[in-house]
Amino acid sequence: WKCVSSRARSSTGQCKGAEFFAKAAIQGHVVSRWNLGFLEGKKGNYDRALRHCLISAKMGDGRALEFIKILFMTRGIATKEQFAEALKGYQDAV
Repeated sequence: WKCVSSRARSSTGQCKGAEFFAKAAIQGHVVSRWNLGFLEGKKGNYDRALRHCLISAKMGDGRALEFIKILFMTRGIATKEQFAEALKGYQDAV
């Protein structure tokens, strides 16, 4: 996520889009939660990305489940237990 101008930044220096995603995610918006996980992953914060994606997958987001699968299978960042938890949560939600 890239802020294109200083007007797109908040007083804390964070992109306003990320702030809106965070507010929506707190209220239960699945896509916003996925977006936060994706943004954290792009920044290299894989632990935070994993936490956001776990929540999103448990709410039925298939993209989040696939991202966790990648973190587990190819990068070794997610554990087998985390992937199993995400898969079960996803299946329960869908």
